[in-house]
Amino acid sequence: MSDSIILEVQNITHNFGKFRALSDVSLKIPTGRLCALIGPNGAGKTTFYNVVSGRYRPSFGKIFFEGRDVSRLPPHRRVALGMLRSFQITNVFPALTVIENVIAPLVIHHGLSFSFWSSLKKHRALTTEAEQILDRVGLTGHCGSLVSTLAYGDKRLIEIAIVLARNPKLVMLDEPTAGMNPEETDRMINLIKELSKQSDTTFFITEHDMKVVFSVSETIFVLNQGSLLIEGAPDKIKSDPRVRQVYLGGDFHAAGN
Repeated sequence: MSDSIILEVQNITHNFGKFRALSDVSLKIPTGRLCALIGPNGAGKTTFYNVVSGRYRPSFGKIFFEGRDVSRLPPHRRVALGMLRSFQITNVFPALTVIENVIAPLVIHHGLSFSFWSSLKKHRALTTEAEQILDRVGLTGHCGSLVSTLAYGDKRLIEIAIVLARNPKLVMLDEPTAGMNPEETDRMINLIKELSKQSDTTFFITEHDMKVVFSVSETIFVLNQGSLLIEGAPDKIKSDPRVRQVYLGGDFHAAGN
C-alpha cells in the first residue's frame, strides 16, 4: 500500500441556510486503504459524500484529490479525474441488458461517440472489456439478461460494474448493502474485499450495517451531528465509549461483540 494520500478533506463545513450539516470536518484517505464513514441517522454522512463528490459546494473548507484542489470542480470533472460514487438507490438502466449497462460507460471512458451505439456489437474490444468487468463482480452468466429481470442484489452489483468501467482511482460507495438480504450482504462484503485487494482502486464506504463496516474496513471515521467524533482501526472504534453512546448500545453494540 502506498503512503500517499488520495483524498484529503480540510475543515469542511456545509450549511443549509441556518442549519449546519457539517462542521469543520477534516480527514485523510490513504491510497489503497479501505476506509468507512459511519454515524447515526442525521450525522451528515450523505451530505459529506455529496460535498466530496461535487454535488454540493462546501460553505467552507477544501477538498484535495491526489494533491489537487477540487473544491470547486463540478461532479463530471471529478469523475474524469478518477473520483466515482455509487448511490443508496440503484442507478442502472433497467430496459438495457446487463452488458449494455457496462458498455455505455466504457463508450464514455474511451471517448467514443454514442453514434456508435447501433453497431456496438461489432466493437468486440468493448464487449470483451465489459465481460471482464462483469466477471470481476460475479455476473458473467447474466450478460444478456435485461436488468429489470434481475434480483435487487444483482442490480447493486451492476452499479459497481458501471463504476469500475470508468477505471476509477477512488470509489465512494454510499450504503452498498442497503435493502439487501443477508446472503446478498455477504456477497457484497466479499466483493468489496476482493476488489480492494486485487486492484489499485481505493474504496471509501458509508454504511449503516456494522457487520459490513467491521468486516471490510481498515480505518473507520465516525461522524456525529456533523462533526468528526473519532477515527481509527476497527478495534479502537468498537471499544470507544463515545461511539457506543452515540449508537445507544444498539446494532453497534451487537456488532462489536
